[in-house]
Amino acid sequence: MGCVSIVAVVHGRRVLGIIPLAFTEKNLIGKTCGKKLKVATMHERLLKMMEFGDAFIALPDGFGTLAELFQIVFWA
Repeated sequence: MGCVSIVAVVHGRRVLGIIPLAFTEKNLIGKTCGKKLKVATMHERLLKMMEFGDAFIALPDGFGTLAELFQIVFWA
């Protein structure tokens, strides 16, 4: 997602990274750009994504990515 956000910013788009605190404490986030919003839980992250997002994409990863994608689809 870091590469996607960098390309978006380079082409004049706004990027908001919504990051759970657990990921920041363990330094699990990579290179980022744009604004960052730290939230307490993954559930809060999804709620903020629904609040601020215009569109959603999912890149191949693991079961957690699929779970988030399906939650977004069902809530939409």
